[in-house]
This record gives sequence, C-alpha cells and structure tokens, in this order.
Amino acid sequence: MSESIYGSYLPELEMVMRELQESIDKLREEIREETGMDPVEHCLARIKSEESMREKCRRKMLPEDTETALTQIYDAVGLRVVCAFIDDIYRIRDHLVQQPGTEVVEEKDYIRNVKPNGYRSYHMILRIHGKFYAEVQLRTISMDTWAALEHHLRYKKQLGGNTSLIESELKRCADELASTDLSMQTIRDMILEYKTEE
Repeated sequence: MSESIYGSYLPELEMVMRELQESIDKLREEIREETGMDPVEHCLARIKSEESMREKCRRKMLPEDTETALTQIYDAVGLRVVCAFIDDIYRIRDHLVQQPGTEVVEEKDYIRNVKPNGYRSYHMILRIHGKFYAEVQLRTISMDTWAALEHHLRYKKQLGGNTSLIESELKRCADELASTDLSMQTIRDMILEYKTEE
C-alpha cells in the first residue's frame, strides 16, 4: 500500500476536525441554555479521502504529495453544519472566526449572493493553527435539501444541452425554499420575543 498523501499529519488533521466540532458543540449548548432551541439540525465532519485528495490534485494539475494536500488544497478537513434558521448560520460563522488560532482565508456568502442556479450556502476556508485548512459549509435544512436533491439528479449529463427548463424549475424550487426559510425565521423570532415578554 502506498504512503498516505497526508504523510504523518493525519492525526493532526483529525485533531483540527475534532476542535471545530467541539467548538460548535459548545456554542450549541450555550444557545440551548439561552433559548431552549438547538441551532444545529446536524453537523457532518470528514477528512477528505486519500482517493478524493489525489483526484483533486490531478484535476488541478498539482503534485500528488503531502505539501500540496496540506497547503494548496483547502478542504482536507471538511465540515457541513446544517442549521434550523438563517440567523443561526451567521451566529455560527461569527463564533468560528473568533476562535483562537483561527484565521479566515476566504468567505463566500451564497445566501445573500445566490448562485444563478439557486444554490444557497455560506462557505468559509479557515486556516487553523497557522498550518491546516478546513472548508466549512453552513446551510439551513431547506438549503441542504435542495443541494442534495440537485446533486442527486445529475441532470446535465443525461440531457446534454437541453437543460434550460429543468434549470429554471430548480431555481424556482430554490427560491420557494428560501422564502420558506425567511417565513420560518420570522415565526421563530416571534416565538423568542413572546418568551422574553413572559
């Protein structure tokens, strides 16, 4: 068996992944105590598989080695946090950037700047302890459902160039789900306001 593309750094990558998860768990506990609600529906974390990392290096025409995997590919550690409400996404974002040893390398807000196909999510590349990179995706349940279904369809290969109707329907579904997210956020805010008045 060939040597790991991560060399001897796999335990440190796993530690970074655990630190991110524990940091989010701590915030979840604080918010639960404060509001009685868990802001996170679920949280998935992974170290990019050997095969996927090697394939990404090849695709980007980069050497398949440890230095590339750790310094030029930014998603060796991946975290997807699926939140109940839009506000929770930004609260978790703010929490993550304030963690000691965490530096924001890149942020893309596809919630306020929606992709043309309707995709919504908040993406961050973080550098942890000055040397390890992690990609974080923050989504609501609706955003995650839409992204999973859109990915599952993989319609472009099957239809060739005849995709405009399907693309417009997918965009319409994304917009409807986004509208639902805003309505649910409003309802949650009303509930929290009512609780504080009691």
